Amino acid sequence: MALIKAVKGIHPKFGKNCFIANNATIVGDVVMGDNCSIWFNGVVRGDVHYIRIGDNVNIQDGAIVHCTYKVAPVNIGNNVSIAHGAIIHGCTIHDNVLIGMGAIIMDHAIIESNSIIAAGAIVSKNTVVKSGSVYGGVPAKKIKSINKELSEGEILRIANSYAMYASWYDDEKDKI
Repeated sequence: MALIKAVKGIHPKFGKNCFIANNATIVGDVVMGDNCSIWFNGVVRGDVHYIRIGDNVNIQDGAIVHCTYKVAPVNIGNNVSIAHGAIIHGCTIHDNVLIGMGAIIMDHAIIESNSIIAAGAIVSKNTVVKSGSVYGGVPAKKIKSINKELSEGEILRIANSYAMYASWYDDEKDKI
């Protein structure tokens, strides 16, 4: 069963039809929208600041979402995929974004809508990723602009696929 805990009396809140893997950890001031999923070994730690997650967001296996004490919360929009092993820390991610496997997004970074962060990229503190961009590397820099095929073929396809994958788990105890 997933570890879902209150911190300082604040309980995580979940929208409709959310899938939480049985070894995911969600604690504290976390508010999640509808049709979201937190996968195996995913950690969403709202203990030192708040975390707000929109609709149709998937936080994949081993990904970590955390904040900086009293300084940097996390805000995640709609249709966001945070791939395996990524670290999201004290930043803002707008709608329709794909964060690649193992990517790290640091405090006060802003990832604008319709963007991709490549696998393994490190988005430095205070970086603003402009809408419609693909960023990669260490530190992450703009690689190219996104076309319609990338936007629909990767960003939205993956977000929607994870909603479908979550539906395969038929143990109602996993659905919140």
